[in-house]
Amino acid sequence: MTNLNTARSTQRLNKFVALSLGVSRRKADELIEKGKIIVDGQPARLGQQISEVNHVSFNGNSLKIQYKKIIALNKPVGYLCSRASQGGVPTIYKLLPKSLHHLKPVGRLDKDSSGLILLTNDGDFAHHMTHPSFYKIKRYLVTLDQPLQPLHRQMINDFGVQLPDGPSRLTLERQHEGDEHRWIVQMSEGRNRQIRRTFAALGYTVTKLHRTDFGSYSLGSLKKGQWIEEKIT
Repeated sequence: MTNLNTARSTQRLNKFVALSLGVSRRKADELIEKGKIIVDGQPARLGQQISEVNHVSFNGNSLKIQYKKIIALNKPVGYLCSRASQGGVPTIYKLLPKSLHHLKPVGRLDKDSSGLILLTNDGDFAHHMTHPSFYKIKRYLVTLDQPLQPLHRQMINDFGVQLPDGPSRLTLERQHEGDEHRWIVQMSEGRNRQIRRTFAALGYTVTKLHRTDFGSYSLGSLKKGQWIEEKIT
């Protein structure tokens, strides 16, 4: 689904630059302040307004009008959330049309994990979804190689587990009553392989990790490898 906003006659330059480059407006303002954004042959000014008739460039490359895009992808296992393939492992961009290859992932899922990945060209949106101060809850379905002991469950829920990069605090509940292998895990952080490392610190191996929710976004009925674009109004 695609819903493109109609371009206004004028707009703030920092918004235009942010969407064109996929950065935050703060970063766009920094580029403008450093003289890296050129409008009609002249260094741009902070707070400047532009319209369709203005020519804007960055590092000698023309910037084109972009519209805010947010897509949700159900990532299968075996794909990297990066631009470049490593060792022949495909990236998530193999699942997307070329028209969406300029979008950047909002956070990451490792190669062996599956589920909800958001991609966008809006740096402000990405910042609000990933910065710890905004406390966006992420929800996962996790399967362990052995039953989780009650003491370990209490440790994770009540005290957290100390990792080399700081304490890891997760919220756990069973997926099914009486099943100690499969858990619903919720967290607001997003450190590298945090869930896997938390359980590994207690002697468990995560055999399946699938993200279903990220903030207000949910996979719903989206099938593996499928994506959908949010309507922007």
